[in-house]
Amino acid sequence: QVHMVESGGGLVQAGDSLRLTCITSGLSLDRYAMGWFRQAPGKQREAVACIGPKSRETYYTESVKGRFTISRDDAKNTLYLQMNNLKPEDTAVYSCAADNVCSGSHVVGRFDYRGQGTQVTVSS
Repeated sequence: QVHMVESGGGLVQAGDSLRLTCITSGLSLDRYAMGWFRQAPGKQREAVACIGPKSRETYYTESVKGRFTISRDDAKNTLYLQMNNLKPEDTAVYSCAADNVCSGSHVVGRFDYRGQGTQVTVSS
C-alpha cells in the first residue's frame, strides 16, 4: 500500500521561506516522476513543480520559477520543495504526487498517487 505524508507547512510572513517534505512508503521511488501541487480555497488545483526519475529534469509553473526548488532523495524515499520569498498568493494546501512522467509541472500517468497535503499560509 502506498503512503505519502507531507510536512513542513505553516504560517509565515511574505518574504519568508519554508521547506516542504513528502515521505513515501510502498513505492520504489526511483521509478516515478514526483511533483507538488497546491489548491487554494475556491481555486482550481495547480501543478507547482515536477521532477523526473533520477532528477533528470525539473519543471515549474511560471509563478514559482526562481523562488521554489523541487528535489528528491530516493534513498530516503523523500521529496522536497524549498520555497523562498513566499507571497500571499502562495497560500494553499500543498500535496505531493507520484506517477509515470512529468508533463511540464504536472505529474501524469496511470497511478495517481497523492498525499493529503500540508497547509501553507503566507500573510502580507
